[in-house]
Amino acid sequence: MDQHYLTPLFEPKSIVLFTGSQDAPEQQTPQARALLAHMAAQPFKGQVTPLDIHTTGTLADLAQARADLAIIALPEDEILPALELAGRIKVKAAVVLSAGIPQAKALEMHRVAKQHGMWLLGPNSQGFQRPMLQLNASSAGELATQGQLALVSQSGALTASILDWARQNRVGFSNVIALGAHTQVGLAGVLDYLANDRHTQGIVVYMEGIANARRFTSALRAAANSKPVVVLKAGRKQDGNVAAQTHSGAIVGSDEVFDAVLRRAGAVRVRSFVELFSAAKCLASRYRPVGKRLGIITNGGGPGVLAADYVNELELQLGALSDESQRTLAAQLPKAASLVDLIDLSEDATAEHYKAALEVAAKDRQLDGVLAIYSPKFGGDAEAVANELVQIRPKMSKPLVACWMGDSSAAVQPARQKLADAQIPSFRTPEAAVGAFGNIASFYQNQQLLQQTPPPLSNLATPDVEGARLLIESVLTERRKVLTEMESKALLSAFHIPVTQTLLARNANEAMMIATQIGFPVALKIDSPDITHKSDVGGVALNVMNATAVRDIWQDMMDAVRAKQPEARINGVTVQAMARKKRGRELYIGVVTDDPFGPVIAFGAGGTMIELMNDHAMELPPLNQFLARRLIERSRVHDTLKAWRGAPAVDMAALEQVLLRVSEMVCELPQLREMDINPIIVDEQGAIAVDARIVIGPAVQTSPGRAGKYGHLSILPYPQRYEQVWPLRGGGEYRVRPIHPDDAQMLQDMMKRLSPESRYFRFVSNMAELPPNMLSRFTLIDYDREMALCAVVEEEVEGANGGEKTTRERIIAVSRYITNPDQNSCEFSLVVDDAYAGQGLGTRMMLSIMDVAREKGLQEIIGLVLTQNNGMLKLMRSLGFEVKAYPEDPDFRLVTHPL
Repeated sequence: MDQHYLTPLFEPKSIVLFTGSQDAPEQQTPQARALLAHMAAQPFKGQVTPLDIHTTGTLADLAQARADLAIIALPEDEILPALELAGRIKVKAAVVLSAGIPQAKALEMHRVAKQHGMWLLGPNSQGFQRPMLQLNASSAGELATQGQLALVSQSGALTASILDWARQNRVGFSNVIALGAHTQVGLAGVLDYLANDRHTQGIVVYMEGIANARRFTSALRAAANSKPVVVLKAGRKQDGNVAAQTHSGAIVGSDEVFDAVLRRAGAVRVRSFVELFSAAKCLASRYRPVGKRLGIITNGGGPGVLAADYVNELELQLGALSDESQRTLAAQLPKAASLVDLIDLSEDATAEHYKAALEVAAKDRQLDGVLAIYSPKFGGDAEAVANELVQIRPKMSKPLVACWMGDSSAAVQPARQKLADAQIPSFRTPEAAVGAFGNIASFYQNQQLLQQTPPPLSNLATPDVEGARLLIESVLTERRKVLTEMESKALLSAFHIPVTQTLLARNANEAMMIATQIGFPVALKIDSPDITHKSDVGGVALNVMNATAVRDIWQDMMDAVRAKQPEARINGVTVQAMARKKRGRELYIGVVTDDPFGPVIAFGAGGTMIELMNDHAMELPPLNQFLARRLIERSRVHDTLKAWRGAPAVDMAALEQVLLRVSEMVCELPQLREMDINPIIVDEQGAIAVDARIVIGPAVQTSPGRAGKYGHLSILPYPQRYEQVWPLRGGGEYRVRPIHPDDAQMLQDMMKRLSPESRYFRFVSNMAELPPNMLSRFTLIDYDREMALCAVVEEEVEGANGGEKTTRERIIAVSRYITNPDQNSCEFSLVVDDAYAGQGLGTRMMLSIMDVAREKGLQEIIGLVLTQNNGMLKLMRSLGFEVKAYPEDPDFRLVTHPL
């Protein structure tokens, strides 16, 4: 069952049309007239049957109209009868071309489609285009040129605009899908389909909103893992969160959270329609990510400097040729040329000089991409220079972008035409060209984040999770949401985050005694569940030097707070030692809970100027050390953490550990809604949390209808709890564990070891190894809707150059399931290394994967087994599976088992 469930929708072999009476075109909807015009212009490569909802007769009479897809373009009151009729003739999918259908009516259409087992694109959709099939099932304009780029849009108007731009710029599409409002087939399902579509090499998305954060994030990660995805999202600017009770909640906006989601999903975000086109050009050229060092070849210093400035602004790197490359190239260039940073060929540069520079840059490993800038010169030949780019393009293994400046049609337009024909992205300004390369570089960087699959708990000392939960429950029992400073620090201590010693004084005398015992200087802070920012009401005093001052300040503080917030409940005043870190940096670590993506961890400069500095890098939990380090590096305060103005560099490992601890809190405590650790002071000796404020509340589910321990997270942690160790019958042992991205090469090695028969039984193919996109899809998985367990053994290998032997893991079996669209059943697969056949691995791997599916609440596990695969059929029967004929293909048997 490798075929995607949306295949009948986007790859139909036969369709039925519901467009109203052919004899009264004036009564047809605008969508129907547009659809019929498009299909007349380019006939669909398949069978088309027009139907009328008023057709009379029996189902037997209509049986000949049975099709994969129904296209419905009718007035609102006729759509439901058309869906009913399509369902009666067993149509597998339908698209409704309409506008203005209200949500209640749309839900009724969804109900009818679900009742008949149909997938429904719409209502309020402009439909889709599949150029390779000459299928224009849309009202979005004429059929796009065939290509390898997929366009998914939640706006019909933008879909038409992008198609118009694409025609002018020779950009072709594998799919064009306009979703519209209230559609049953949503963005996540379409991304899933495109991730598996062999005709699609890159995906461009325009989106406005999502309904299910977990489902969207999962689908986006799967798609971006197999091919580049670029996203333009509307609604970037929103009002601040006026109800925020922490600094983090006040300064972090939902659009910034969306940035963090895309980054972690391995996709690239663009900020404007123009950038979307630039990214589309690069994707159409099938460039792959390699790094962020851009070499700039130019025949004019000014444009080259502009490009270099923009490289710095985008936090890319200006790539410089190696010394060897400089020596090789200098001998071939005019004397006025410069190769120190820019590859400035001088104003005397000819096409031959560009050729020499391009050949050297293509081979230089210090450059990840090349930008060729040409400024028209008197006597120059812009077209000849463009020809050199066209000639070298097929030989380059790194991105090549171009900037042909000026608008003189005689000098520039023919050159731009040649570049476009060769699918070399060309731009009118240096900034636009650098920005296009920046998108490619961002994809490379985000792919590194995508590969990270941390567990919920780090390898640090085990936190007191149960104690933390009891503390939260006691606060919720009192119907409070905001923890006091004492409670907040107790929660941090449960996760081994260092905090300053803090004691509560209920009167002035207690405060004096505590301060004397702790040692001066001390800090005094009001302790109240009703006061959000203590300093705003005079509730903070720092560097108090003696007992008399403690007594006086205690009384003054009480008077000031009662005057400004007379209704506030006051527990007393906390006394704590001043953190003695003379050259320490004041930072903050925060948590916000986003609707719909759940908790996000923020990091930046802290102290009293936190809102003013507005420094907050963000990352989705769970974190590992790699992700924690990248989070720190993205903050503006990062440079000050190194040796700075006489202060030694801070203990970065200690800071990373605090971030890992915060990640553990977020994963294990779904009631944690907002948190500030501000300031946390870090120096060369470690980190200590001086102040903390925590807000709790009901956990937010990122996936409606699906609960679970980590239901509040958008990205599920690596599920360590499924790890098991089992004995091998012949001696030794093997470990069963969830698969992760680092297993890709081991999985490929096992694939190569399989016999041709075993490969055919598993993949119904004679392929000798897994293609890269399939390998990625099998190893970077979403642990919510699918699971893959691998069995691994330790084996000894010879050391390099005859050195000491080492051990490494070897995959010897894999079982997996993928949840079906009905969310109640799942489809399994199983493969066992031939060398380990007959040792009970198949039984153990099937029982283990069934246990996981059962825990997820799935009710049935099913699979397809080739009829001649007697060994697998025997195993299925021994496990209690029912084996029966598969009506759609006699070469297979359908095996099922209730969970």
